[in-house]
Amino acid sequence: MGYRRTAVIKLDTPEGADVHLQETIEQFKYCSNTASEWCWHGDDGYHVTSKAKAERGLYDQLREETGLTANLVQKGIRQAVEAVKSGVERLKNDQDTSRPTFTADTAIYDKRSATFHRDHVSLSTVDGRIECDYILPDDAEKPPTKYIANEDYEFRRATLHRRDGEWYLHASMLKEDDDTDTTTEHRTVLGVDLGVNNLAVASTGRFWSADEFNHWKREYEKRRGDLQQCGTRAAHDAIAGVERKEDGRFEIFLHRVATEIVSEAVEHECSQIVFEDLTDIRENIPQASWQHLWAFRRLYEYVAYKGPEQGIEAVQVGPRNTSKRCSTCGFTHDDNRDGDEFECQDCGYQNHADYNAAKNIGLQYLRRRQNADDGGAPVDVRLNRGTLNVSGEYNPPASSEA
Repeated sequence: MGYRRTAVIKLDTPEGADVHLQETIEQFKYCSNTASEWCWHGDDGYHVTSKAKAERGLYDQLREETGLTANLVQKGIRQAVEAVKSGVERLKNDQDTSRPTFTADTAIYDKRSATFHRDHVSLSTVDGRIECDYILPDDAEKPPTKYIANEDYEFRRATLHRRDGEWYLHASMLKEDDDTDTTTEHRTVLGVDLGVNNLAVASTGRFWSADEFNHWKREYEKRRGDLQQCGTRAAHDAIAGVERKEDGRFEIFLHRVATEIVSEAVEHECSQIVFEDLTDIRENIPQASWQHLWAFRRLYEYVAYKGPEQGIEAVQVGPRNTSKRCSTCGFTHDDNRDGDEFECQDCGYQNHADYNAAKNIGLQYLRRRQNADDGGAPVDVRLNRGTLNVSGEYNPPASSEA
């Protein structure tokens, strides 16, 4: 059985390397977006979802246009094909979608385009190889040091990220375990529900209000509206400035919430933070604006890269009935939820609707894991005190007298 971990490693880049790393990422995005455009429109009116066909049609062109190594070109094409496949599946299910686009400052590496060492990495760029040292915590038991220093964990692949002017490597590591003993430590997960009034609610009962987010959303909408009425070139330039300030304020806010969600999981010794799948979030939360939808996706992304630093994984589960299902007895009905209030029409359980949904999201993950090869490890949903098992039964904390 293999154990996979993601080590988020801050990189110490040599002088002058930033421009080459950034150009590599820009060319990688160009490669993926070009491939996405080609695959989405396809030929003979059909989308292209074959990696082999996409590589045959695009490889030589993109090698010449980008200056990327062969492996990075292949990775960019394959990333696009996977995204197009997902879009095609949505079209088959009569769901709204559009051609995938890639804007994140990332590039995907494997052992052919990167050489992974225990203290540094050598990365292929548009200007040859660049070696970057790791910046690691001194505590040998703290991620990512605990994984990188352990020779049992093997580097498999990595994604290069640039955020806030710094470079990070999200390295996927695998530890093979030949031990036939399938017993492992008991694990718990943190369920998180996202919404318009409360941006996030955890299964531990912690709420992150959306009041600040909604206030500034209204303020910036008003500023844009006032400037749009002017219709001048200066007003147009001012609108762009307002949008930059809006993005910056919201990014800071979402970073803070993501950090607090991860801290909540650490405090309650959770191994996973579970969110609803955001693919159909527009249908599931029809009252959400485009800013809310952007914030939900951004928040998940931030938790997904902050979590591994603490040995915590962010995962997504299907959203089916999480807002209508009773987390205590399992009874599902439209009348169970009325706005922010939840009252089960069968057992009478009452609580805040978002909190009930957060517990259900955690339970969805437990049910999904029931048939997985998990080494026999039991998994529960973490509450403020105690846990819920896969059947929704409450287990009090060990120190409880009741």
